[in-house]
Amino acid sequence: MNIFHKVALQGLKKNRTRTLVTIIGVALSAALITAVAAFAVSLQNYMINGAVVKYGDWHIMFPDVDSVFVQEQTADSRAAGVTSAENIGYAVLEGGENPDKPYLFISGFDRETFDMLPISILSGRMPENGSEILVPAHVAANGGVQISVGDTLTLSVGARQAGDERLSQHDPYRAGEEMLVSTAEKTYTVVGICQRPSFEEYAAPGYTLITMADEAETAGRFSAFVTMEKPGQVRSYAKSVGEGHAYVLNDDVLRFMGISDDKLFNTILYSIGIIMAALVMLGSVFLIYNSFHISLNERTHQFGILMSVGATEKQLRNSVLFEGICIGAIGIPMGILIGIPGIKLVLALVAKNFANVLYANVPLTLKVSVPALLAAGVISMITILISAYIPAKKAARTPVMECIRQTNEIKVDAKHVKTGKFTRRFYGLEGILASKNFKRNKRRYRSIILSLTLSVLLFVASSSFVTDLKQASEQAKVVTDFDIGLDAKNMDDGEMLEIFEKLKTAKDVTGSSYQSVMKYTCAVSTEELSEDYRKSANGVLQEGTENLSAEIQFLDDNTFLKIAQDLGLSLGEYTMKDTGMGEEVKLIAVAKMEDNSGEAEDVSQLADLFRNPTEEVTVIPKANGKPIMEWGQNVRITCVETVPPDTPSFSGSYEQQPYFFQIMAPWSLKDKLVPPNLLVDVRGKGLTFLSDVPAQSTAQMQDILDGTGITSDYTLQNIYGLLDQTRNILFIVNLFAVVFITMISLIAVANVFNTISTNIKLRRREFAMLRSVGMSDRDFNKMMRFECVLYGLRTLLFGLPISAIFSWIIYKGMVMGGGTKIAFIFPWSSLAISILGVFLVIFITMLYATEKIRKENIIDALRDDMG
Repeated sequence: MNIFHKVALQGLKKNRTRTLVTIIGVALSAALITAVAAFAVSLQNYMINGAVVKYGDWHIMFPDVDSVFVQEQTADSRAAGVTSAENIGYAVLEGGENPDKPYLFISGFDRETFDMLPISILSGRMPENGSEILVPAHVAANGGVQISVGDTLTLSVGARQAGDERLSQHDPYRAGEEMLVSTAEKTYTVVGICQRPSFEEYAAPGYTLITMADEAETAGRFSAFVTMEKPGQVRSYAKSVGEGHAYVLNDDVLRFMGISDDKLFNTILYSIGIIMAALVMLGSVFLIYNSFHISLNERTHQFGILMSVGATEKQLRNSVLFEGICIGAIGIPMGILIGIPGIKLVLALVAKNFANVLYANVPLTLKVSVPALLAAGVISMITILISAYIPAKKAARTPVMECIRQTNEIKVDAKHVKTGKFTRRFYGLEGILASKNFKRNKRRYRSIILSLTLSVLLFVASSSFVTDLKQASEQAKVVTDFDIGLDAKNMDDGEMLEIFEKLKTAKDVTGSSYQSVMKYTCAVSTEELSEDYRKSANGVLQEGTENLSAEIQFLDDNTFLKIAQDLGLSLGEYTMKDTGMGEEVKLIAVAKMEDNSGEAEDVSQLADLFRNPTEEVTVIPKANGKPIMEWGQNVRITCVETVPPDTPSFSGSYEQQPYFFQIMAPWSLKDKLVPPNLLVDVRGKGLTFLSDVPAQSTAQMQDILDGTGITSDYTLQNIYGLLDQTRNILFIVNLFAVVFITMISLIAVANVFNTISTNIKLRRREFAMLRSVGMSDRDFNKMMRFECVLYGLRTLLFGLPISAIFSWIIYKGMVMGGGTKIAFIFPWSSLAISILGVFLVIFITMLYATEKIRKENIIDALRDDMG
C-alpha cells in the first residue's frame, strides 16, 4: 500500500459520517441492481419451466428418422436426454374440410414420451394399449369432422410418397404431387379428446392422433426429441447431426432462454434488463458522484500540497479510485446481502398472482444465478469508478496554487453576491449572510438543488405512474354480470336452448341465463327527443320523424322478471296485452346520451335521449344492415335508470352512435317482435353463467360441448378468469413499481443527506469564525433556517413544474401507448408530500450537521487547515 492509498484511507476514517452515508448509498444501489438481476433470472426460469410444462421438455425434434439415428443421439454427450415416438403412418381424413390438412397421422408413444411431451386431455382418458387412441379437438374445429369418445376408427394406414421421396409431418401437403401408399389396416377405439399436440407444426399435413407404441416393433420410422445438455449448442448440434434430416426447434422454450430465432423477443428480453440497470446506475452515479465531488472539494487544499511536492495527476486519480474501491468492497457485498432476501420477499408476495396469470402448476421461486450476481457486482463497481473518476480527473487537472488557495469554487465579485432589499429588511444580517454564502459558491449549491430536484422528480413521476396504474386497475375491476359466457351468435335458437339446458347443470353453477340482441331502427317523433340529442345533431335535425339505431335485447323470462322487480316495476304491465283496439306492447328501455366528458360514474348521471320517460315508438328490424320498412311494430317504452345485462359476444363490432338506445324484452315476446322467415341482424347471442368456481365449471362445460356433436361455431370463455388475469398483472406491475420507487427514493434521500451534511462540514471554519465574533445560537439557527428555505424554494421552483410535466408525459404514454382510457389526475397529493419531504429532509440534515459542528471547539475549527 503506497502513501496515496494510506492518505485515502485516513480521509475515509476522518469523515466517518460521509463515508457511512456513501457506503449506504452504494449498498442501496447494489441491492437494487441485485434485485433486478435476481428477479430477471427468476422470471426467466419461471417462463422456461412454464414453457416446458406447456410445450415439452425438448429442444430439437427430428420428425422422421430410423432407430439407428435415435441410438446414436442417445450416446451423444451433448444430448442430456433423447426420447422417441413411433411414426405409425398416415390415413385419409374422410370428410375433411381443410385442403391443406387431408390426413390423420398416427403416432405411438411409450411412457417416457408421455412424460416428456405434454398432452392435455379435454375429455376421456389416456390410451392404455395399442388399440386405443387419442384424437385432437382440432380435427373437428379445423377439419370439420366430429369424432367422439367411444367411436371406433378403422383406418387404412400408410406412408406419403412424392416420387421416390418419403414425406414426413415436416413436409406440407403437396396437392397433385404426392400419394398415400397404404400398408396396413388398423382399428382403434377413441378413448379421449385432447388439445392439439404442441409439437405438431401448423403446416403439418396430418392431425396427430396418439396411441401406445408397439413395444415389439423394432424397425420403422420415429420422431426423435432431444434435450440438450447446453441449450446454446442446439444450432451447432443440428448442423452436425442433422445433415440429411429435417429438424424442428422448440422455439416456444428456447425463446425464453434468449436463443431462439425470434429477434424481436430477444431484443425485448435483454433491453428490459439493460434499461432497468441503466436507471439504477443513473441514480447511483448521481449519488456517488456527489459524494466524491464534495469529498474532493474538501480535499482540494490537500491535493494542492501533494502536487506541490511532486504528486502526479495519475497518482492523485488512482488515490480517489482506490477510495472508491474501498467503499465498493464494503457496500457491494452488503447490497447483495440486502437485495437477495428483499427480492425473495417480493416474489413470495406475487407468486400466487403469477400462477393466476400464466402457469398455475409452475411455482415462481427465487433463482440465484452466480453469473447474475457477478454482473450485479461488476455493474455496481463500474458505477462507483465512474462516479469517482469524473471529479478526480477534474481535481487533478486544477492548477497547484488554485488548489492551495481554494479560489476555484468561490465567487468574490460583489455583483455576484449582491443581496436584495427584501432579504435585508425581513431577515436581517443572518439572511444576508445565508444569501451571500449561497451565491458565492453556486457550484456547491447547484449540486444540492439538483439532488433535491431529482428526488422530487422521481417521487412525483413514480407516484403518478402508480396512480395511473390504479386507474387502469379500477377499469379492470369493472365487473361483468356473468362469470362464464358462451358466444352462440351463429347457432339457431333451438340448438342454443338445448345446449343451455345441459350446460346449466355443470358443477358449481349458481345462476344461468340466455339472450339475443338484435338490431332495429326506431322511428321517433323529433318533438320527443331531448335538447342534448338536438345539440349532438349540430342543428341538422328536421321536424317530423327521426330514425334512431336501436337494439332489442331478448332476455329469458326469469332474468327479465328480476330486472323488473329490482326496478320496482310490475311485470304484468311490461308485456303484450289486448287493449280492445289491438295488441299493445310495453317494454323497458335504456336511452341515454354518451358521456363525452368521461366524468359520469353512474348511468343516472348521463343525459337522457328522450324528453319524457315514457314514449311511443315504432321498431323496425334490420336485415343486412337495412331496415325492413314493410314490417314495423308500435311499442310503448318506459326508460329506466339501469345497465342492461352484458352480452356474451366476443366477436363483431358495436355501431358507434352519440347515444345508447337498448330495449329489453322477455324471450316469450320474441316471436311477436321478430318477423317470421326473415333473417334479422344479430349483434350478439349466447348463454351466461355464474359460478362459485368458474375455472372448473368452464372445463366441465367444455367436456359437455365436446360430447354434444355441435357443428355450429361457438366461443366459450371464462370471463372471471380473464378479469382476474388482468387484475393480477396490474397488481404485479404495481408492486414492482412501488418497490422500485422506494429504492430509488432511498438512494435520492441518501444523496441529499450526504450532499447537505458534507457541505455544512466544509463550512466549519466559517461557522467557527461567526461564533467567535459573537453570533448567538439563536442567530445561527435563524441563518441556517433561512438557508433551508432557500434550498427548498429553489428546489420547488424547478422540481414541481418538471414533475408535473413528467406526470403528463407518463399519462399520455399510458393512454397512447397502452391504449388505456384513464383521466389525467394532477398529482396534488404527491406534490404536497414532496414539498413537505423536501423541507423535512433539509431541516433534519441541517439540524444533524450543525449540531455536530456546534459541539466542536471554535479554536480547533479555526486552526483546521485541511478543511
